[in-house]
Amino acid sequence: MNVLKSHKQNAVTTLLAHGVSQHEISRKTGIDRKTIRTYARAAAAQGDASNSSMATGFLEDLGQTGPPRPPARKAATTLGQIIAAFGDSNSPMATGFSEGRGQTPPPRSEALRGSAARSACEGHREWIQAQVRLGRNAMAIYQEMVDARGFTAAYNSVKRFCGGLRRREPEQFDRLEFAAGEECQVDYGEGAPTLDPRTGRYRKPRLFVMTLRFSRRSFRKVVWKSSSETWARLHEEAFRYFTGCPRYVVLDNLLEGVIKPDLYEPELNGLYSAVLEHYGVVADPARVRDPDRKGTVENAIQHTQSTALKGRYFDTLEAQNAHLKHWEEKWAALRIHGRAKRQVEEMFQEERPFLKPLPLEGFRYFEEAIRTVGDDTTIQVKGSWYAARPARIGTQVLVRIYTHDFEIRDLKTLALLRRHARTARAGEVVLPEAERVFNPSRQTHRILQLAEAIGPMTLALCRALFTQQGRQVQKSLWGIVNLVPRYPVSIIEQAAATAAAHRVHSTKGVRAIADRYLADALAQLDLRPVMPALTQQHALIRQTADYADFFSQHVRRESLAPTQETDP
Repeated sequence: MNVLKSHKQNAVTTLLAHGVSQHEISRKTGIDRKTIRTYARAAAAQGDASNSSMATGFLEDLGQTGPPRPPARKAATTLGQIIAAFGDSNSPMATGFSEGRGQTPPPRSEALRGSAARSACEGHREWIQAQVRLGRNAMAIYQEMVDARGFTAAYNSVKRFCGGLRRREPEQFDRLEFAAGEECQVDYGEGAPTLDPRTGRYRKPRLFVMTLRFSRRSFRKVVWKSSSETWARLHEEAFRYFTGCPRYVVLDNLLEGVIKPDLYEPELNGLYSAVLEHYGVVADPARVRDPDRKGTVENAIQHTQSTALKGRYFDTLEAQNAHLKHWEEKWAALRIHGRAKRQVEEMFQEERPFLKPLPLEGFRYFEEAIRTVGDDTTIQVKGSWYAARPARIGTQVLVRIYTHDFEIRDLKTLALLRRHARTARAGEVVLPEAERVFNPSRQTHRILQLAEAIGPMTLALCRALFTQQGRQVQKSLWGIVNLVPRYPVSIIEQAAATAAAHRVHSTKGVRAIADRYLADALAQLDLRPVMPALTQQHALIRQTADYADFFSQHVRRESLAPTQETDP
């Protein structure tokens, strides 16, 4: 056991005699609580003995023998002497002891006033206090006192005096309290290393945690990748796990949930916003770089990582999710919360009736796209064209594409403009006859000018098609006039005449007719390419025997070269 010095022993016993708790004595004196507990037991056994005799008897009980020690410092037997021994009047110890008994301790300089330890700065007290209130540091005050006030003492005297005047306010935190079913908090963390089936290596997945603020009950799940749809589906799974929804959710400013962070009007992801609207939940994004606003889920993630997942490895995501569910229900939910001093599961059962009921149908997920209304009042979705009225020509609209249908919404207000069932085949046009536009536009006049440059038959075909179908047929007309680089003008004219006679209204039909006419014209001209025959005899081509003699002479010259001697 640690044996304290005599003045500390007397301080501990005196504080115990005045009813100060062991925890408070340990905090203010820095002595271990186990040591204080041992002295408390010894004091109880000694009865009402004096402090000095108790210390001597206690040392004898410990079996300490030997030569006499030098005389110890005089024992401090009063609270005032203890305060003077362990710190100045501004220390937390003095403040705590005095406030606990309704007393306001005087400043240290006042306590020492009139004694031999009187500060050299005492005569300048009022001026120094004014400078300290202005926020000036001790060095600046000392320099001005030397220059202007004839101060002759050392700088450390001013430093100590200023330290006694300053009051450091304790850091304050707002403790937020919430009603049952009012709020939940969500965030991402890192899960335990898991075997990736694609690479065959261990890597950490993303850990999603949603925590109810009132009961601290949590939903945990790991995923490999995150997206706006994954983020929304995890929220939906958490609501089903809790069998209800809170009134609003606090989240971080990640892109899956918040597109543009803003303190007052944040721009949420469209899919995520629609999911929350379906379940009647309001999103409350936290301020940027302000994790304290969602401290509950931050602590839940740290608790999960340090307790449930620390040092573990998993072969699959399913195995890790099963472990998290088991750990939550057996350990995390049954724990006693440190601040609330209540069981988490008990608080959750109390909170469950206050959660909003789930809707009868789950959310229908969609993908969003932006489309521009064409000259014929249609938009293109998945290779087909659909009517977009009442949206005006040239404006942009938001399209939400579901599995079997899609919605056209206003880009700014998200108001529903129109809903269409998706066609079975690509290339179809869904446009009622009453909504077709037959007045020519600038694009129509441009197409007719190009058709006129090709020939009268092409122009007549384009005009007839526009009269029958209106602006909707302009896509086909562009295909017809753009056949010029591929086919001769005469072929296009013949194809246009045949298409008009057989009522062919599509670009593919006109192109097929043009292909047939072009093949017939080539067959009549017999323009099949003929490969020229290779020339075997020519004035520049030598005989084969000449090449053989040349090769033989070269070989003979190479074989005789090493045996010949060279003149010096």
